[in-house]
Amino acid sequence: MSRTANVPRTAAARGVAFSSSPVLDVKLPTWRSRFILFLLFAAFIALMLKALYLQGFDNDFLKQQGANRYARTLELPATRGKITDRNGQVLASSVPVKAIWAIPDDVLEAPKEKIQQLAQLLDMTEAELRKKLDSDRQFVYLKRQVETEVSDKVVALGIPGIETRKEYKRFYPEGEVMAHVVGFTNVEDIGQEGIELASEKNLAGKTGSRRVIKDRLGHIVEDIQAIREPHDGKDLTLSIDSKIQYIAFTHLKEAVEKHKAKAGGAVVLDVKTGEVLALVNLPTYNPNDRSVLTGAQLRNRVMTDTFEPGSTMKPITVALALESGRVTPDTMIQTAPGVMAIGPALIHDAHKQGMLSVAQVIQKSSNIGTAKMALQMPPQEMWEMFTTVGFGQQPKFGFPGAVAGRLRNFKSWRPIEQATMSYGHGISVSLIQMARSYMIFARDGDMIPLTFQKSAETPTGSRVISEKTARQLRAMMESVTEPGGTATQARIAGYRVAGKTGTAHKLEGGRYVNKYIGDFVGFAPVSNPRVIVAVMIDEPSVGGYYGGTVAAPVFAAITANILRSMNVPPDSSVVNIIPDNSVQESM
Repeated sequence: MSRTANVPRTAAARGVAFSSSPVLDVKLPTWRSRFILFLLFAAFIALMLKALYLQGFDNDFLKQQGANRYARTLELPATRGKITDRNGQVLASSVPVKAIWAIPDDVLEAPKEKIQQLAQLLDMTEAELRKKLDSDRQFVYLKRQVETEVSDKVVALGIPGIETRKEYKRFYPEGEVMAHVVGFTNVEDIGQEGIELASEKNLAGKTGSRRVIKDRLGHIVEDIQAIREPHDGKDLTLSIDSKIQYIAFTHLKEAVEKHKAKAGGAVVLDVKTGEVLALVNLPTYNPNDRSVLTGAQLRNRVMTDTFEPGSTMKPITVALALESGRVTPDTMIQTAPGVMAIGPALIHDAHKQGMLSVAQVIQKSSNIGTAKMALQMPPQEMWEMFTTVGFGQQPKFGFPGAVAGRLRNFKSWRPIEQATMSYGHGISVSLIQMARSYMIFARDGDMIPLTFQKSAETPTGSRVISEKTARQLRAMMESVTEPGGTATQARIAGYRVAGKTGTAHKLEGGRYVNKYIGDFVGFAPVSNPRVIVAVMIDEPSVGGYYGGTVAAPVFAAITANILRSMNVPPDSSVVNIIPDNSVQESM
């Protein structure tokens, strides 16, 4: 090989450029590469220092983040207290069920066929299930209050991210019969209506909690500690008697259906103790299945609905007139010609009666006779009497939704208003208020508070009228159920009964309309009153609308069965009830 052929090889070995083009000639300063190396080294040192700081000196944050991924706080639900009637029969109890919840990101990775099976078990479509799972949250309820049998099948699917949580569902053995007394709870087991709401604090108890460690699939692998022990709710014994409740419900339902009424209500009070033995409303609902629930079904009309009581108010007015000494039972009052003018207004009696004694004013239910007695008294005296027996006052027996009714201050009364209020118009009350007011007649002149809880103590009454006046009114109201009275259909074979009918137009939009409420309030046996029963029929459309026609027979049926179930001895020799020849009360 020639000498000339070796020249390029020698040049390459000496580092001579392969190209003589100045464009391709790159010259980098030495300090630049060293600076880049220094930055990389500094960043590495910073990361080391940060790791050392977090893991050696300030590791609380990392511990918390780690705990969030494996530690959970589980709620330990408390068992809600049972509700029983006065005889120990269970009216509401809690049964264990499960809540199905999910970690959406984990569940969505499950096979499609298992998602379909899960949706079927939870009684929803696959689309509905996926919509629930399409969430950014780490915790999503899929379904609450699932029966244990179903939840076991859900767990058996083995879908990652699906968990169950123990909870309780309320069960009401008496169903629609006891609905308006007991009420119900929501999905969180919190009282929403009735006693469930009124006694929420005592029934609910207090939930507990504990810390656990779960693995990647959500299984509990270690129980760390109990943070708070659960405390179960207290059981509650009501004054309600299930047998009496069923009696009242059955007969009220028959009457509402017979007269094709819009609604009805009945309440039974124990004269001796003030305990509420029964409270019934129609329409009603099944608290175990509230999938279709309307406002009309939910309304506790005995407590929340007010109405003009009509002639059931007359005994209260007459009692005041007797107590003040302005009249006696034999005082005669002229009611002819059946019409009375008070200023430009007129009041009427249903029938022309002529001269009536005070006792006959009650028996025949004369508006004019009652108004004439009322106009002899200062308005303040009437107002004080009405408020003393509870009208216009907020009830204090702790039941949710109980209303005060409407009673205007006496200072604004005009003579016509004083007259009409004396026989139950221009004033509004609830049925339970009306029933309680008759305590003064059944208890020889005093009143006691009402209670929905079983009471072992004898309450102390407050005097409203004298014993003499109470006994005089009892005799007058007993005559209401006798031949010539307005409520002969309220009579009971073997027992003396007393009471008063009432019929009133309904108000709609501030005006009276041709719709009626018929009511009857009474007690038995007259010789030693044991129970007060009040009945209201709202808008009867078949078979009449007067209280003596639609409400008095219901009172008789309910009261007769109650007295026998309570083994109250008869106080009358009457065996056969005479045919109805009662007169209609004035409205």
